[in-house]
Amino acid sequence: MDTKLSFRVKRKPAELITPAKPTPNDQKPLSDLDDREGLRYKLSGVQIYAKSPCMENDDPVKAMREALAKTLVFYYPFAGRLREGPDRKLTVDCSGQGVVFVAAEADVRAEEFPLYPPFPCMDQLLYDHQHGSQEIVNSPLMFIQVTRLLRGGFIFAIKFTHNICDAFGMSQFLTALGEIARGRTSPSVFPIWKRELLNVRNPPQPTCTHHEFTHLTTRVNVTTNHSPDSEMVYRSFFFNSTNISVLRNHVPPHLAKCSTFDLLAACIWRNRTIALALHPEQKVRLVFAVNARSRLKSCIPVGYYGNVFVLPGVISTVEELCNKPIGYALELVMNAKANVTEEYVRSFIDLTVMKGRAPISTEWTYIVDDLTQLGLWDTDYGWGKPVYGGMAYSEVDPVPGTGNYFLRIRKKDGNEDEIVAPMCLPACAMQRFDKELKKLLVYGNSGSQIVCIKNLSAL
Repeated sequence: MDTKLSFRVKRKPAELITPAKPTPNDQKPLSDLDDREGLRYKLSGVQIYAKSPCMENDDPVKAMREALAKTLVFYYPFAGRLREGPDRKLTVDCSGQGVVFVAAEADVRAEEFPLYPPFPCMDQLLYDHQHGSQEIVNSPLMFIQVTRLLRGGFIFAIKFTHNICDAFGMSQFLTALGEIARGRTSPSVFPIWKRELLNVRNPPQPTCTHHEFTHLTTRVNVTTNHSPDSEMVYRSFFFNSTNISVLRNHVPPHLAKCSTFDLLAACIWRNRTIALALHPEQKVRLVFAVNARSRLKSCIPVGYYGNVFVLPGVISTVEELCNKPIGYALELVMNAKANVTEEYVRSFIDLTVMKGRAPISTEWTYIVDDLTQLGLWDTDYGWGKPVYGGMAYSEVDPVPGTGNYFLRIRKKDGNEDEIVAPMCLPACAMQRFDKELKKLLVYGNSGSQIVCIKNLSAL
């Protein structure tokens, strides 16, 4: 990746896009799974489109502006504003005030961009009138910037309030936007609100163990090999099918059915913990997002676009995690994921509400979110599929080093897709992490190599 890539962006004034037809002016409460303190921030996504010969005379800005107004007729809550009621309960005021839309031009070609985050100059590609503020009440729920590029192509960047939907709900919205941009009069999947389906039970009755809320105390005299003000560096680690096969050589037979995510989450959590050189008796935690739609088929209809994910956690001492084989961490991950049933989701909601909608505990925690199956890769606005479609930033949490996404990338040479795991660690810890990962990949296949992008701290 060229970390020195720079370009100029010329923006036109921001405008509000309202639904193309009159829409209901009502109040829509969020679900208790939506209305979590930990979701009071904005998620950002980006799609990069190359030049399309068949669309050479079409303007992506005009096309997206018109399609957005039509799509908001069906997804009209996005054009509203969040209001805060008693006990900070959030409700969508479907006032039709509109979505923020910005047209822009950049003196850079699509092929000059990297195909994975973090992207250079993202602040120029995604308009933010709040200048980084995460305030969500009485604010637009969605910001979109369409940036024309040199020699054709464009970048579609979006920022949306997480309380309204998760990444998969946003993918559903963008699929509808693409369908309408290509000429449909309505989306193939009709949006469903029905947020009451994921509310707290009466009375609340948590029935499951939720390690994600457990407070982890700090061991006395915990020491690490880096100081609190150590330089944080970014590196991206790429895994192809050969790398995954080599990692599977570490898997015991009774865990052979593990998914690629299970395996990568276990390996990276373990190696990250080794790299941080923590006290052996310190307890650490892995938290990962689970899309619960498949667990709730009996009650969540197709088209529901609210938040449907939970955050199971697993806990281990540093000594056990680092000294035991990979199978130890892997079994923790697989068991935690298997425990996410409909009852687990209901229990999670009940406990969240009982705790005052407080976020999960994050001390001594690494958070990972698997977005390799996110549909942003397939969104077609008329220019074909994007050369990149996914999150705009590499980290799950605003605090550097807390967690990251697993993303799928499409190689420019047309070969197989790869999984990228961006990491943020202190410089000395990053060296140890890289070393530990290479140890795993030598096992069983001396010809296997993992690609590691070097220090990205310049970004």
